Amino acid sequence: MTTKAGLLGDGGQIWMKLWDQISDCGCKIHHHYSHYIGSRKVRKNWSRKVLIAWIVFWIIAALWVFWYMSSQAVEKRKETLASMCDERARMLQDQFNVSMNHIQAMSVMISIFHHGKNPSAIDQRTFARYTEKTSFERPLTSGVAYAVRVLHTEREQFEIQQGWTIKRMDNVEQTPVHDDEYDPADLETSPVQEEYAPVIFAQDTVAHIISVDVLSGKEDRENVLRARESGKGVLTAPFRLLKTNRLGVILTFAVYKRDLSPNATPAERIQATAGYLGGIFDIESLVEKLLQQLASKQAILVNVYDTTNISHPISMYGSNDSFDGLHHVSPLNFGDPFRKHEMHCRFKQKPPWPWIAITTSVGILIISLLVGQIFHATVNRIAKVEDDYHEMMELKKRAEAADVAKSRFLATVSHEIRTPMNGVLGMLQMLMDTDLDETQQDYVRTARESGKALVSLINEVLDQAKIESGKLELEAVSFDLRAILDDVLSLFSGKSQDKKVELAVFVSSKVPATVVGDPGRFRQIVTNLVGNSIKFTDKGHIFVTVNLVEEVVELEDPTSSLSGLPVVDRRRSWAGFRTFNQEASTSSLSSSSDQINIIVSVEDTGQGIPLEAQSRVFNPFMQVGPSITRTHGGTGIGLSISKCLVHLMKGEIGVASFPQIGSTFSFTAVFTNGCSNLNDQISQQVNNQSNSISSEFQGMRALLVDPRPARAKVSKYHIQRLGIHVEVVPDLSLGVSSLGLRNAPINMVFIEEEIWEKDLGMSVLFLNNLRKDYRVSIKTLLLSNSTSAIRSGFSAPDFQLRLLS
Repeated sequence: MTTKAGLLGDGGQIWMKLWDQISDCGCKIHHHYSHYIGSRKVRKNWSRKVLIAWIVFWIIAALWVFWYMSSQAVEKRKETLASMCDERARMLQDQFNVSMNHIQAMSVMISIFHHGKNPSAIDQRTFARYTEKTSFERPLTSGVAYAVRVLHTEREQFEIQQGWTIKRMDNVEQTPVHDDEYDPADLETSPVQEEYAPVIFAQDTVAHIISVDVLSGKEDRENVLRARESGKGVLTAPFRLLKTNRLGVILTFAVYKRDLSPNATPAERIQATAGYLGGIFDIESLVEKLLQQLASKQAILVNVYDTTNISHPISMYGSNDSFDGLHHVSPLNFGDPFRKHEMHCRFKQKPPWPWIAITTSVGILIISLLVGQIFHATVNRIAKVEDDYHEMMELKKRAEAADVAKSRFLATVSHEIRTPMNGVLGMLQMLMDTDLDETQQDYVRTARESGKALVSLINEVLDQAKIESGKLELEAVSFDLRAILDDVLSLFSGKSQDKKVELAVFVSSKVPATVVGDPGRFRQIVTNLVGNSIKFTDKGHIFVTVNLVEEVVELEDPTSSLSGLPVVDRRRSWAGFRTFNQEASTSSLSSSSDQINIIVSVEDTGQGIPLEAQSRVFNPFMQVGPSITRTHGGTGIGLSISKCLVHLMKGEIGVASFPQIGSTFSFTAVFTNGCSNLNDQISQQVNNQSNSISSEFQGMRALLVDPRPARAKVSKYHIQRLGIHVEVVPDLSLGVSSLGLRNAPINMVFIEEEIWEKDLGMSVLFLNNLRKDYRVSIKTLLLSNSTSAIRSGFSAPDFQLRLLS
């Protein structure tokens, strides 16, 4: 003790000397600061400069924010204008194309019924009536006319046949508007030329152009010749329409005597030309109707231009009045590649004030000024506090000394707390290595696992942090899945017995004895689910089942439960799993000899989960209700961690629950088969059993009496793990002969406590019959769901009664 005290005293003196040196250095630094920087005048100048720099910086920042948000508003306004302009341009093209297609169809009709028939099936009266009746299909045209091709050698005969002479087109370029007294008879006769194109059919609205030669005008002649050479519609330049003084264009199609191939040469097209069909379009009316259809809150001004001559564009619609400098141009395609058209759009109203930019920048400026004021007040307050610094230095030293003492105390206490805990776990491990019977080993093992569980509670928060950071990795080691389930249930056996709740596990025989995966994380998932069931179950049972995914697909709806209480159909808990919805995934897992996909279900008859809360049970730090934490405790991260661990195991997790009935949690996990083949698996099971179970049970035969199929299955599973062959009967009324066991002697009988207490006389009679049939001493064991329920009311000379839980 003296030596130990001396060592502690030397260490304390060293730490005190080091602390004195640190304090001296701090005093020197403060002394220099007070003389060179910490004086009141220097601090005042320094804080003033910082305050000015702060205000200037945020003024610049506010101006930049105002500029940036204003520019964003302008860009958005530009995008809106472009969208509206493009939409109007597209609709204008579509409406124009509809009328253009109808005129082209009329040209085909004239080719068939006028030039293809002899005599012609069309005259002026028929043409006028047809065009008048179908004018609703061409709402954008003010008239349609047809001019026939006449060679000079055919002119005289043509004029005699028509009863009028071919007239020369009036020079409308010099007179933009014609009077209402416009008379075609006043026109001059067309001069001599190689061919003519007099109008023979016309709609009533343009009947005054009959007999006018459309080839006598310079621009019209060019358009007509270009139309027959190309075989497509050709547009004229904008001009003032007769009597309406509105701008319009003429669309001309060539009419051919016969059908031509798409690759016909211009010479072939000229030779096959029979005439020309033209439609007059009122562009101004067309655009006005379009704008009325697309009227919106943001009115825009639309201008349509003919930009064939880019240096001198021709205005076809609109005015130049605008208050906004924004401008957008959308190209127009009216089907004539020779002529170019554009739509120019502008907003009609001035742009609104950028109030959002103004308020944001002003708000930033105000906040920065407030922060500057706070900074200024803080600096003044700090200056006042530093004036009292020397006076408080002694108190500061005492506080620091006390803080150091507290830190040393906490470090020592934490070390002293960890030491006995490690000692307890170590001594439990050493106790397990001594000569103990099975019951004592089970108690020691349970105590040791409980100590480890305390540590695992602390690790849950660390696991959550690792999961969120993506640094959690799984191990790949070989482990016994059944042993882990036994350990987990042993951990909670005390609580289940206190609450009188049955706790059982069943593992399918198809599940390998050894699998490769992360046993710690698998244990953690099962522990979380069973722990939650223990919390919220006050009666009935908690049943853990493990099967292969291929097995549960064929499971039928359970008709009985472990405790006899109603339970939730476990199939509802995995109804949404992709593993069961995709046949390919199931077949691939079943066909692989190395990968196995297991499904674990934890069924309870507890309080259940409300339907509205089931969607959030796997969220971190979420509880079903505010009273859950007060009543049952917990942090609400167990299920969240379990879900993340299941996903790392390439599985899925789900829940099915009904209030006041219970809950069933199910999850899948993919492991690697630890046994290379079936023989290895069988030998591994035998080795495991021989290491943990006495060889005296090997080869024995037993009879199990239990009316509940679910409970009988669990009991049979555990008894078979001892190496005992088990036959199950639901009732004592069955005779020995009905069991098929007369030639195979029975070594022991397991009777459910419920049957034993229900009909003691029948039970004794049944056991006496067995003794007479086999003439051997048969051990009788009474199955009970609680180790504390020891009963000794039966005493028979040839029977041994063991109560198992």
